[in-house]
Amino acid sequence: MMQRVIVSGDGVTVVSAEVPTPGAGEVLVRTAVAGICGSDTHALHGRHPFITLPYAPGHEVSGTITSLGPGVTGFEAGQRVTVEPFLPCWECKQCLAGRQNICERLRFFGCAHDQGGMADYFTIDQRRLHVIPDELDWTTAAFIEPLGTPVHAIGLAGGVAGKTVAILGAGPIGLLTLLVAQVYGAKRVVMTARSAANRARALSFGAAAAVDATAADAADQVRAALGESADVVFDCVASQSTTSQALAMAAKGGTVVVVGVPAAGVSIPLPLVQDSQLRIQGSATYLPADFAEAIRLLVTGQVDVSRLVTATHPLADAASAFDDAASGSHLKVLLV
Repeated sequence: MMQRVIVSGDGVTVVSAEVPTPGAGEVLVRTAVAGICGSDTHALHGRHPFITLPYAPGHEVSGTITSLGPGVTGFEAGQRVTVEPFLPCWECKQCLAGRQNICERLRFFGCAHDQGGMADYFTIDQRRLHVIPDELDWTTAAFIEPLGTPVHAIGLAGGVAGKTVAILGAGPIGLLTLLVAQVYGAKRVVMTARSAANRARALSFGAAAAVDATAADAADQVRAALGESADVVFDCVASQSTTSQALAMAAKGGTVVVVGVPAAGVSIPLPLVQDSQLRIQGSATYLPADFAEAIRLLVTGQVDVSRLVTATHPLADAASAFDDAASGSHLKVLLV
């Protein structure tokens, strides 16, 4: 038997379950680290549009292969691996075009699947695995998955080298977007956040300025801090207020990338989008190349994530870990 976290309408519980057996093409992994994502806390409180309760959480996960199912090649027991958690069908139009992250029949490990990484063990298709280099400890490896998100988003934006950048939201994804944008040569990066503590944190991570997201003139303040309008805006919150701000601070011909998962629909000022020739670009997770790039950035030390972990808990203490993650006083909370 093993322990598994379940999120339901009654909260976060740890239950006993059978250790799963890997099927054809699958491996059994013993979990080492599972990060709590904002999507997990949103789902717990009924604010995630694509996750229904109850579910088995844990998609930011790394561990060690303990056994192989029939037909597995290229992996062996004892290897340290992380999981690219979306589960494509491999057969639809998008999958065949290499866009498995927007598979037409997409499932998602740890979100919309019968298993998640917040468990002692889990099974997963070998095609979803990336080997963790020896240079990365477990804590650093926990950031491979979330770091893939800004790598993918910046690629969809056409890069940020020499460009002015605004990032809305200074949570883990916003700060990782800042760190990657700096590595990729952004001309100047300004962030917004609702709390003074998050604005101070954004400055400590290297933002040129941090603007109060609740200010009525937040978009004007961002433009002033940038010295011009924003070439690229990354909306890591995706609410009505941040959508409106993002479009208001973008340059004519600029790009707004929706990185955060919206809890509901928003209204768009379509005349502004048309007249300013703005591009609104959705960004959905990542692809294998983004994972590979995230690993490279961590191994080379170009992105330092050591300051982002602010709490760790054992698996049995999952409820308290979710409380920490939802409190607003932590960045990244890990189950170890």
